[in-house]
Amino acid sequence: MNEHSGSGPRVVVIGGGVGGLATAGLLARGGATVTLLERHSRVGGRAGLLEKSGFRWDTGPSWYLMREAFDQYFALMGTSTEAELDLIELDPRYRIYFEGDGPDGPGEMLDVVADPDANYARFNDLSPGDGDAMRRYAAESAELYRLALDRFLYTTFERPDRVIDGRVLRGLPRLTALLTRSLGSKVARHVRDERLRKVLGFHAVFLGSSPDRAPSLFSLMSHLDLTDGVRYPRGGMYEVIRALERVAVAHGVDIRTGADVKRIVVDDDDLAQGVELAHGEMVAADLVVSGADMHHTETELLSREHQWQPEERWAKRQPGVSALLVFAGVRGELPELAHHTLFFTRDWSRNFAQIVGDGELEPPFPASVYVSRVTATDPGAAPHGYENLVMLVPFPADATLGATEESRAQLRGFAERYLQQVGAWASVPDLSDRLTIHAVTTPADYEREISAWKGSALGLEHTLRQSAIFRPGNASKVVGNLLYVGSSTLPGIGMPICLISAELVAKRLLGSTSAGPLPTPAPAGFLTRSSRTDLLGDIARGSRRR
Repeated sequence: MNEHSGSGPRVVVIGGGVGGLATAGLLARGGATVTLLERHSRVGGRAGLLEKSGFRWDTGPSWYLMREAFDQYFALMGTSTEAELDLIELDPRYRIYFEGDGPDGPGEMLDVVADPDANYARFNDLSPGDGDAMRRYAAESAELYRLALDRFLYTTFERPDRVIDGRVLRGLPRLTALLTRSLGSKVARHVRDERLRKVLGFHAVFLGSSPDRAPSLFSLMSHLDLTDGVRYPRGGMYEVIRALERVAVAHGVDIRTGADVKRIVVDDDDLAQGVELAHGEMVAADLVVSGADMHHTETELLSREHQWQPEERWAKRQPGVSALLVFAGVRGELPELAHHTLFFTRDWSRNFAQIVGDGELEPPFPASVYVSRVTATDPGAAPHGYENLVMLVPFPADATLGATEESRAQLRGFAERYLQQVGAWASVPDLSDRLTIHAVTTPADYEREISAWKGSALGLEHTLRQSAIFRPGNASKVVGNLLYVGSSTLPGIGMPICLISAELVAKRLLGSTSAGPLPTPAPAGFLTRSSRTDLLGDIARGSRRR
């Protein structure tokens, strides 16, 4: 076992994704001696970085939304977003191409710009009255967003009664409807035009779901892009990872890359004693926090008798969508694409039915596609005279897709076909001739590289049964000192949400059952204020439980 060199409790964090990094830094600030174990050569998890031939691509999240979550986390750590990141406001916030008269012809373009009034006027031009309806929808979304921040996102649900206050009680009938009706049905009640319905419904993909499956509570996401704005950290989204790593190391976290965890070692008292690495080394711990995929943690890193969520429980759950990701370089300029460009198919429902749900899933053609061209904002992401391109096609969570050489070759052919669709809809007929594909990520890669359940690109899908209080909690019900962080536990999917997930680990350790975020900055050594001896023993003295 490693020798414990500090005075605080020994914490091992498995996985260096957003949740793992944020948790490691926060607990180190709290006084713990933290070791973070990451199997790959660099941290980031899903939020990775690919550098090749002078290009730089973010391999995971590409939208900087929900700035309050970033501000809250950095404030907890005694710093600020402004000190750690250089954010650029995007205008247009994003561009949309709606499928035109045919799947091989030009699409209809719509820019969502930084001026909300201009957007609503444009929406009214497309469909009289719908722009005004979307303004009201966005205002309601802002209300819901603030309610979610105040009452639902920053709670562990250990004490559900602490979530309910007068504001929640007064809005209970409305909240019930928001949880039991779909996002798609809510959008349809507000907006007549099919194109504009898609502007309000596409956020479901960020939740690993579809508009007809995600609860309408998530209409709150329209506040983020229509009202609050879309930003980009100069240098790329991986700058967020670098900032989290920098802050964690400054607080004393020992980050070990190339450290593949084989199993969590649990004693006869159902307490984790540490972890065993693939090469046999044991790393001792008073507390283990797994930021690895929850299914992998439960079914592979724990023995059967210590699994709170065995395989049969997962049979009743749904993974979020996966993705076919294409990383390309394009010779010459590409002004037809914005920093963020979305391509929406006409048969929206069929497209989603092909990638998520209980039916027969298959890659869709044509597809609703997302393309990132960060060189629109950050020319340094590509060599001079070239553009940087990432294409994301939402795909079924099926780890057989790309698992063999034959399947990979087939998916590369699909990628070329989707790129032709992008070129046709955006009226760039020579796109394929100017483009070089440098890498492709498939659902099989998500399973192989980050042990993602069924090759999901995101985590557990956000449906009613897998959201809020119904989402798997962040503490094992079998192993007394094992906690979880990341996209498959509370509160859910996304980079800012995983930052909140890290704070929920700290709240669990503090015994805080409040509904809102912790006061900032978090006091140095704050874990000594906890009475949670069930999780950390006598943490005031940093003693190891026996």
